[in-house]
Amino acid sequence: LSSPTILLVSCLRTYASSTSKPNILLMMADDLGLGDVGCYGNDTLRTPNIDQLAKEGVKLTQHIAAAPLCTPSRAAFLTGRYPIRSGMGSSTKQRILYWTGGSGGLPTNETTFARILQQQGYTTALIGKWHQGMNCESHSDHCHHPLNHGFDYFYGMPFTLVNECQSTENRQLNALVQAKYWLYSQIIALTVLTLLIGKLTGLFLVKWKAIICFALCGFLFFISWFSSYGFVKYWNCILLRNHDISEQPMKLEKATSNVLKEAVSFIERNKHGPFLLFVSFLHVHTPLITTEKFLGKSRHGLYGDNVEEMDWMVGRILDAIDKEGLKNNTFTYFTSDHGGHLEAQKQNTQLGGWNGIYKGGKGMGGWEGGIRVPGIFRWPGVLPADTVINEPTSLMDIYHTVAHLAAGIMPQDRVIDGRNLMPLLQGKVQHSEHEFMFHYCGLYLHAVRWHQKDSAALWKAHYTTPIFQPDGTGACYRSGLCSCFGEDVTHHDPPLLFDLSSDPAEIKPLSPATEPLFDTVISRIERAVQEHRQTLTPVPQQLSGYNNVWKPWLQPCCGTFPFCWCDKEGDSHQELL
Repeated sequence: LSSPTILLVSCLRTYASSTSKPNILLMMADDLGLGDVGCYGNDTLRTPNIDQLAKEGVKLTQHIAAAPLCTPSRAAFLTGRYPIRSGMGSSTKQRILYWTGGSGGLPTNETTFARILQQQGYTTALIGKWHQGMNCESHSDHCHHPLNHGFDYFYGMPFTLVNECQSTENRQLNALVQAKYWLYSQIIALTVLTLLIGKLTGLFLVKWKAIICFALCGFLFFISWFSSYGFVKYWNCILLRNHDISEQPMKLEKATSNVLKEAVSFIERNKHGPFLLFVSFLHVHTPLITTEKFLGKSRHGLYGDNVEEMDWMVGRILDAIDKEGLKNNTFTYFTSDHGGHLEAQKQNTQLGGWNGIYKGGKGMGGWEGGIRVPGIFRWPGVLPADTVINEPTSLMDIYHTVAHLAAGIMPQDRVIDGRNLMPLLQGKVQHSEHEFMFHYCGLYLHAVRWHQKDSAALWKAHYTTPIFQPDGTGACYRSGLCSCFGEDVTHHDPPLLFDLSSDPAEIKPLSPATEPLFDTVISRIERAVQEHRQTLTPVPQQLSGYNNVWKPWLQPCCGTFPFCWCDKEGDSHQELL
């Protein structure tokens, strides 16, 4: 063939690749701080693969999670809707799903982007963490399961990693409640022992019947809570392949290689596409399970080791894409579900992430550190390389964006809060479609962002902020996580107002004396809040007290309950790919 012909064929292939349905690879870290990544300013942690992804594509600097905790943030990511719309927000202190054997979860009437792509002929898979619920009425109805929400294949944890998956030394799941239950149990036991000694020595005139009744009540109280919290490793730390339990409890030392192996295998099996692969990393959530290859290799202890291992996993997944010749026809995305967990500590060792210059962290619905996350996109030949966009965007935007890429039809009977990012990513428009963004903590609106049209101003008003413990530390170290309401927050009237364009760290609140537009800005934001609230409709609360309590009859079990343990993955340790 002549040179002009070869050039023409190459151009036609590039055009066909850009106009046909691309493969879609979505990668989400767990609890990764914005400041933990090299391309976002960290010069002491090594993240070369994520950095290279940014160099080859588009980096968003104002990418915002819809919630500062995993369950609601991921629900918003999957549905393109604020968690309050789907019932995945919470009015209590329990803002995530606590049990695999609970009845709460992503409602069956919600349409995920996986469902839309599945309807368009995509083969869809979720590898890694789910944390959107399992069952509703029986231990095998799988109403909230990924396969019931548009995924053809699932391999991973239906719950999330917690410290109890590794040991019970540093309890994490509802730690304060567990501590109270232990205290009450010890008080009851001590009381029974005192009454018993008093009865036997004649010091107390108490009937045996009363002692036995009190002891029996205490025993029942102990069993009522210890049967759940005492066996978290068996109830929550399980591994599924589709509907089948592969490991119960899961073997943490194999988790990294298993997730990586499954992701690469899916790419190899579906290289003829189109496919949607959502890799939901177990990294970098505590207990920071890290293989020996990476232990002690970073400058930031176990947390740094875990971040660098995750980056390595990103690199191996991207290598698999390259190996199959799919790079130019794959829309690739990397993010985190919310900000780093500042309060994650053991003695004097920091086990959580760093959020750069931004105030706050995981659990804080308003402060930037809890909701501003990495957002990196790559699609060679379609998206520009080495490009930075400072416009406000949302994790919810992925919903509309991938639906658009797949030529999918989005639901018309509900509000979709996400926007199609392609025009912005391709440089066809200069400004985000988001004028207002609403920052919830549970069901409580803590802050609102206003990206004023045709202006460089970026206003943010805080109606409620958490009270740091101790004061001035920037986090809630005493409680382990900041609250959304009650005596642990401060309400602001008028709201705290910041101009993020000049004060992204939210250090200097504005006032009518320092900002002539103060009253105008607050008035416009409050009008937007009222308009937003008019679009909300009452829905069942998936994180209610009843839905979020452990129910033995809903507990997935690979044996005969309560003897739930198995290893169908085999005892041989999988070598890292």
